[in-house]
Amino acid sequence: MNPEIYSYLFDELFAEGALDVFLTDIKMKKNRPGVMLSVLCPEKKQLDLEKIIFKETTTLGIRIKEIKRSCLKRKFLNFNSSFGTVTLKAAFYNGELIKFSPEYEECKEIAKSKGMPLQQVYQQIISEKMLDQ
Repeated sequence: MNPEIYSYLFDELFAEGALDVFLTDIKMKKNRPGVMLSVLCPEKKQLDLEKIIFKETTTLGIRIKEIKRSCLKRKFLNFNSSFGTVTLKAAFYNGELIKFSPEYEECKEIAKSKGMPLQQVYQQIISEKMLDQ
């Protein structure tokens, strides 16, 4: 399959309700290299996503496995940083804040406007938030 199609395929699957989509390099029968497409989705979306996969890829079959998934509760928080207000994605376990991360797109805009490395923007916001707690 033409690898340029993967980006479009991912967009279509996410738009139709996939929770996650990823590729894994694999070795297939006769030692041929291949790519395994994995799609995590709610059961009610399975048929819609199968249709996209059959129409947009070269596959002739799909293996389906039921799995369980655990997720942390997430909240978006506004944080007043030295760059201005930034959105933080905060994750909680049993009501306790476990981790947080500044929103990528906002950090990217800050990095571009300030002429700073993106990683430095992330680190500064995280440091300021840690001191604020």
